[in-house]
Amino acid sequence: MSGSIYSIRRPFPALAGWAEGDHGAALRAFANSQSHAGDDDFSAGALGPGEAADRPRARAFFESRFEPFAASAETPGFVTGYYEPELSGSRTKTSRYAVPVYGRPTDLVATIGDTERAAHNETVTGFRQTTNGLVPYHTRAEIEAGALEGQGLEVLYTDDPVELFFMQVQGSGLVYLDDGGTVRLTYAGKNGHPYTSIARVLIDDGTLTADEIDMDVVKAWLREDRVRGRALMQKNKSYVFFSALSNIDAAQGPLGAEGVPLSPGRSLAVDPAHIPLGSPVFVTVPDLTDENGAPFRRLMIAQDVGSAIQGPQRGDIFFGTGAAAGAIAGRTRHAARFDVLMRKR
Repeated sequence: MSGSIYSIRRPFPALAGWAEGDHGAALRAFANSQSHAGDDDFSAGALGPGEAADRPRARAFFESRFEPFAASAETPGFVTGYYEPELSGSRTKTSRYAVPVYGRPTDLVATIGDTERAAHNETVTGFRQTTNGLVPYHTRAEIEAGALEGQGLEVLYTDDPVELFFMQVQGSGLVYLDDGGTVRLTYAGKNGHPYTSIARVLIDDGTLTADEIDMDVVKAWLREDRVRGRALMQKNKSYVFFSALSNIDAAQGPLGAEGVPLSPGRSLAVDPAHIPLGSPVFVTVPDLTDENGAPFRRLMIAQDVGSAIQGPQRGDIFFGTGAAAGAIAGRTRHAARFDVLMRKR
């Protein structure tokens, strides 16, 4: 993290709530991180028997190997939440299941790393090859108008364009199929157009206020008038493509940008240009309460990225799968503090 704004060393006792935390849960998430592969001191193999299950020993693991650092900039931190949506779907197109979920197109040419997502959080510009050279890739409106039809890119079909839109925003989804099976979808790339928050559009044009808006309110507004809703969603030109995880990988849960299963309440999406993936981050959110009703003060692990997560003082908490997790994620928009744990030299 050379040149990082996280340059103010803070002793562990200065982190309010540090001593009381469940460091074992954080250590289990930390041990999953691919970023520590090949580092014997930080891999799962470095953990002693029962270390992750023993809070004092897990706490000692972090305190013996890391030092907390706070940001030197005065820019306040901000945290949001995300989740894995649940959808209904079918492997074949039917009268009910008619909305396609597309896989990555073969003619998509991207710059600045796309499918990896973990390299940098810069804007990805997508192109497609034509006889006249490279041209910008199809927008959301063009794709929904049929630009990808006939290419055999349909991974499956769903019955709700609104839920598909939010699955694209979240980056993964669990689909319950009409044949009784399930499919876990994961990010496979995007068209490269910039992401536009439709919630911000509704606030900026005066349709809704910042105090009343959350994910459920936005979904209801989109469904109230389907034509109006579709027009708003198409203001977000960004379009995400998916692939299906294998049964073995799907059983582990949704994958983050680091390529490891996300841990609800412990995995954090960050801007990897400022916080390297795999880093432990102590997150303090005074206006958010945890499952015990106490202020949210928790050691988390940077294991994901997101188009809207940009800058050193931004984070996105993964809350889990389904509607309950989505309700919490949709209401999470708070000032926050991030103390990044850096390896002792």
